[in-house]
Amino acid sequence: MPMILCDAHADTLHRMATGDKKPFDLSLDRLKEGGVSLQVLAMFVGVDPDPHVVAGLYNNMWQAAEQLKQEGWLQAMDPQEAATDQPRFLLSVEGCEIFEPGLHVIDDYRKRGVRMAAITWNYGNALGTPACINQDDGLKPYGLKAAKHMQSLGMALDVSHLNIPGFYDLLGKTDAPPLASHSCARALCDHPRNLTDQQLRDLFAAGGYVGINFLPLFLTPGGTDCTIDTVIDHIDHMHQLGGEGMVGFGSDFDGISEKPEGLDNPSDFPKLITRLIERGYSPADVEAIAGLNFLAYYKRI
Repeated sequence: MPMILCDAHADTLHRMATGDKKPFDLSLDRLKEGGVSLQVLAMFVGVDPDPHVVAGLYNNMWQAAEQLKQEGWLQAMDPQEAATDQPRFLLSVEGCEIFEPGLHVIDDYRKRGVRMAAITWNYGNALGTPACINQDDGLKPYGLKAAKHMQSLGMALDVSHLNIPGFYDLLGKTDAPPLASHSCARALCDHPRNLTDQQLRDLFAAGGYVGINFLPLFLTPGGTDCTIDTVIDHIDHMHQLGGEGMVGFGSDFDGISEKPEGLDNPSDFPKLITRLIERGYSPADVEAIAGLNFLAYYKRI
């Protein structure tokens, strides 16, 4: 029986916008084969923080999204549009540099379908500081103002890449729980991009959500011996911390070069579903992890 399957993060638009010629992980056929109902496509700020470069890149990503629609992809303006009949894509922003000119830019992006925004990538910006820079600085005044504005428009705030003080500012000073679209558990793999047990407990207690990242470097120390079971180990760990009903997938396809054995692209999602069942998850649990948890999170916010 078909189920709703949601993936909270992929970097396909950035690769299209930069003219990357290497084979893509995502295609409409692969999404259909993998049973993906809703694929979040990130509008990634890119590796050059120069404002003019960022503006040009975002323009190219908007054009890439239009190209996908011309090729038969369907855009969802709301996560609840996810269905088993046809894959749909939902837009997110990864790195809020594009919102630095003012709240009016956020309004425009929301009208065009953006429903999630990661405050930072790996550069500090006018909103906050990423985990790779320091663990000292919280959200900046404009960051807190912008975060609340995004929440008022039904946009989810993404803490993947954000540092711990910024994480707790979002958790304690805004109006809805954030999510981590593509992050893993630091207790199982000690990487600054991953979330500590305390962060996970607090995020789940608030009603947040985590999509498990498939990058081996975030799943196992050194990124070695990484399999489908390793991904499930992170789900298990988060469930033990109170995350049942609040964990799912955030593959990072088209943004990662290495993959867990057996999870090369979206057509491999059925292998992950099958292994969850083999590991003892009930049919209801599997449906929740596959996609219903993601939709429930958006209802909460």
